[in-house]
Amino acid sequence: MAERPDSFNDLHRGLARTIGQVIQGKPETIDLVLLALIAEGHLLVEDVPGMGKTTLAKALASSIDGTYGRIQFTPDLLPSDVVGVNVWNRGTGEFDFRPGPVFANIVLADEINRASPKTQSALLEAMAERQVTIDGTTRHLPPPFLVIATQNPIENEGTYPLPESQLDRFLLKVSVGYPERDAELQILASHGERDLLDEIRPVVTAAQVNGLVAAARTVHIAPALQGYLVDLADATRRHPHVAVGMSPRATLALQRVARARAATRNRTFVTPDDIKALAVPVLAHRLLLSPSARVAQITADSVVADILAQVPQPEARPVQSAG
Repeated sequence: MAERPDSFNDLHRGLARTIGQVIQGKPETIDLVLLALIAEGHLLVEDVPGMGKTTLAKALASSIDGTYGRIQFTPDLLPSDVVGVNVWNRGTGEFDFRPGPVFANIVLADEINRASPKTQSALLEAMAERQVTIDGTTRHLPPPFLVIATQNPIENEGTYPLPESQLDRFLLKVSVGYPERDAELQILASHGERDLLDEIRPVVTAAQVNGLVAAARTVHIAPALQGYLVDLADATRRHPHVAVGMSPRATLALQRVARARAATRNRTFVTPDDIKALAVPVLAHRLLLSPSARVAQITADSVVADILAQVPQPEARPVQSAG
């Protein structure tokens, strides 16, 4: 098995530290964002206005010496506004392709649930295939490619909620949440006179991010832990409060991000704790609860916690450093 580069932890810590200069008091959220990046997934951030969802995406983009695209989703947004369009050039007598904002390393899809399902699908197709096809021509998106989509859970007027099949395309779903008192005091002190985003400088290149991605793929996951993943999936499919359980894509997603978490903890192998720590953000938004569970106001988070408590985990091997 290939060893991870010596600079892996330095690069990861540098990214976390830089983003933490802007998003104070939220190390867990920052960790999940970076795991989505390293695991080649996409992130759905759901929270009320003013929690720093957009700032989080901008901070990540500013920390990487790559390209950044922002899409403000509105009801009149067209698919061509997302992926781009061919425009006739009278001078050359040919069509010129004008790429849309999806052709970037970090793409912020702000308030994704405000656009029509057709426009949502244009972005989600790009997320799944990492390419777009326009007028019969397929164009690949540049790696790394991470979409951070935001949505507001409390305003439903004029929105088009993402169906379960589209939610399944997001590797992780997170909430920034309210800051602790000390963190909010720090926000008041640091944001009063200047915009901290203007002070962020890139700490990694796009090529280095691709190196982190490749290194995370080499992390070993034991057959016993793969069996644990399958047992968790089977438990969701048989749980009395779940109408539709984990798909094989969800099982693969949890394995992929668990590998990334192990790599960021300076390990070359996955442990049960990696899987358990990521189960809620990876699985909760993918489970379709039964009508009786929704009436009883049972949450998907609590169902995942119940399943983790029921399914026995395999023995963890002794933790060793990557050296």
